[in-house]
Amino acid sequence: MEESLNITIDPACLQEPPLAIDVIKELDVFGLCLYSILTFMSCVSLLLYLEQCVYIYKKLPYPKKTTLMWISGAAPVIATMSCFGMWIPRAVMITDMTSNCYFAVVMYKVLVLLIEELGGTNAFLKRFSTETFKVSTGPCCCCCVCLPRVPMSRRLLFFLKLGTLQYAILKTVLSIVAIILWTNGNFDLSDLEITGTAIWINPFIGVLTIIALWPVAIIFMNTKGFVRSQNMILKYAIYQLILVLSQLQTSIINILSLDGTIACAPPFSSQARGSMLSQQMMILEMFILTLINQSLYRRTYDPIPSHEAHDNDHDAKVALQTVLVEHDV
Repeated sequence: MEESLNITIDPACLQEPPLAIDVIKELDVFGLCLYSILTFMSCVSLLLYLEQCVYIYKKLPYPKKTTLMWISGAAPVIATMSCFGMWIPRAVMITDMTSNCYFAVVMYKVLVLLIEELGGTNAFLKRFSTETFKVSTGPCCCCCVCLPRVPMSRRLLFFLKLGTLQYAILKTVLSIVAIILWTNGNFDLSDLEITGTAIWINPFIGVLTIIALWPVAIIFMNTKGFVRSQNMILKYAIYQLILVLSQLQTSIINILSLDGTIACAPPFSSQARGSMLSQQMMILEMFILTLINQSLYRRTYDPIPSHEAHDNDHDAKVALQTVLVEHDV
């Protein structure tokens, strides 16, 4: 005969995230110090970014300066939104989607920056019009080494831009739709039923993300030798790191909270506590990346020589070598 086990569950573990005032009331000395330090970090990140924007605006020409402002703002914007989400747990849905929408635009701006560093669209096409690009790169085709190299053309460049731009547009649209459904109680990340909206929207956004990452990787892998002097390799690495931390890390924590691995701690349910931990980790990580960005973006670089200048220098060196050989003879 089986005996029924009576398990007492704190009602707070089954409730929605607490109000901001409830969070403040539950903070002890350690919690208050932690929240204060993290808030200070997010404020410093934002102030450093604003000062950096002033520097970029004064020192760099248009349109490169607007592109750099967008890209360098990824870490401080995410840190600021995470700070709001930490203090106001019920707003996490909105703060997370704001961060994700901003980063969707940053993804497109990284591709634009790669092209602008090489002189813009026309100069880019002139430089690479006679070359072929390797397309067997991540995240779509990193294992498909048999894919042929594709000649660069205006048409191909247009589709590469479109592949990334679609994510910036559709991600924003789908986020607005998700927030509207969430306010009506129809969008719930914990609802994994086939009839739930989250099980349809989130995988679709994942597919759009993979499609958007591919063109950026194609352009970077084929031009990184030319943009090395602009510290573009490190800038691209920071961009990839922000992507992993803001997308993959958050998804892992959400999964752990949904299956109960992250324990409930009243007034936070498992899901709300997982979200709170994610926001706190994000603030610290984005603060560190903001400091690194200061050394990358708050400075000027010598422009990359144009294709014609490079050819002229090469011809001059060949001519000089010829004259020296003839003189020796």
